[in-house]
Amino acid sequence: MCYAIIIPEKDGVFMKRNAMQSLINWKNDPERKPLILRGARQVGKTWLMKEFGQTCYANYVYFNFDEEDELKSIFQANKNPHRIIELLSMISGEKIQPGETLILFDEIQECPEALNTLKYFKEKANEYHVVSAGSLLGTILAQPKSYPVGMVNLLDIFPLTFDEFLEATDPALYTYYDSIQKEQTIEEIFHSRLSEACNYYFIIGGMPECVSSWIKYKDPARISQIQRELIEIYENDFSKHNGKINSGRILLVFRSIVAQLAKPNEKFMYGAVREGGRARDFEEAIEWLVSAGMLNRVYNVSKMEHPLSAFDKLDQFKLFVFDTGLLKHMAGIDNSAILLKSSYQFKGALTENYILQQLQGQFEIAPRYYSDKNSEIDFVLQNGTDIIPVEVKAGEDKSAPSFKRYVAENHPAAALRFSKRGYRKDGDITNLPLWMICSGSQTGSIGTFMSALIMMAFRLSRVRALARIQQNMDLPLPGLPQTVITLPITKILLP
Repeated sequence: MCYAIIIPEKDGVFMKRNAMQSLINWKNDPERKPLILRGARQVGKTWLMKEFGQTCYANYVYFNFDEEDELKSIFQANKNPHRIIELLSMISGEKIQPGETLILFDEIQECPEALNTLKYFKEKANEYHVVSAGSLLGTILAQPKSYPVGMVNLLDIFPLTFDEFLEATDPALYTYYDSIQKEQTIEEIFHSRLSEACNYYFIIGGMPECVSSWIKYKDPARISQIQRELIEIYENDFSKHNGKINSGRILLVFRSIVAQLAKPNEKFMYGAVREGGRARDFEEAIEWLVSAGMLNRVYNVSKMEHPLSAFDKLDQFKLFVFDTGLLKHMAGIDNSAILLKSSYQFKGALTENYILQQLQGQFEIAPRYYSDKNSEIDFVLQNGTDIIPVEVKAGEDKSAPSFKRYVAENHPAAALRFSKRGYRKDGDITNLPLWMICSGSQTGSIGTFMSALIMMAFRLSRVRALARIQQNMDLPLPGLPQTVITLPITKILLP
């Protein structure tokens, strides 16, 4: 039996990744296929799959196509997975046993033949467990002929979320955080400490190397240096790109993100990349960055209705950086501005980037936003058939008039405002503190807590809606309580 446990890194830093549970679920799935881990460079894909092999299998064998060129010849000359396994066993010196040995292919983008061979593992040798990963793999998978369609499982790996960051940096506070239940009162001291930890996350971000460095040294200068080096690595990747997409245009788009998000509406403008720039000039570069996991694209929708994707305005979107700490460094924001709660132009954009980063993977449908000439909703979520408007506030200020107006006119199943205030109900709007955005682990209670708040808002909203119908029709409706009772919800005490 394999459990999602806290696993020590080789350098002595302890971390837990929520994605470990997804890997365990994959292992136990009788219909599993060879697994491909997608994500930007340096988000921890290699570490994660090695720890998975060490923790959940009798042993694992690891092959890196970037370091071992001779491996490529095996896949160039063979398509039979059983023959390939024989050769890999000889190279590794380990007998590869079905279901007991985890086969790891790293930097698989360096060997397209190996990527293609995964379909044969599914068809002819699915008793063997295979996990693959690679830098910029998303850009390769975006090309239809480059991978075995329908023959692999995909798992997106992101930087550490806030809850992962908190567990790694302050285990004692995380223990309290993870124990929060929906009817619990959160004392002022804990709200303050969790808010402070959230500020630290804004500065450090979720890149594993940054988090590890902070745990060991508590040196912000080191964090800044690592972030600078990571950005240089990514920009070097752009320059090395030799495909049909111009690498210079990729770099121009990436370097324009801060200025794009600094605009009042944050909408991506091609002309802001280069004077006279058009979609045809930069759309492929944008898609490359999104596929590489470097940027997150959020489309504007013409209607806030189910299904959201049917109302995408494909020519109107925002681009966010995949890690808030990196965006903070790219924008040149001084740490003191965040820690001392100063007001600065980029504060709202940085907070929105943080919220989006935590929302990644929480909902089956990717978040959207809504904007017209009269109003704007920061994010729009789809939960089943329900549409959830989300407002993001960098401080403790209340909702914008347009958000309040939308909620009052449309009575959504739930309306959420994330801010530095604690939990409270403002009419039909539920305010949640910024630190409560995370989904948490599969088994942790904080994610369940947030979900419970949302579902509670659903139930309360529907009861109120039925009550309005009952009142208007002057008729009793089956199953409708005659009195609407406010359900008990967590109260967060503020200074």
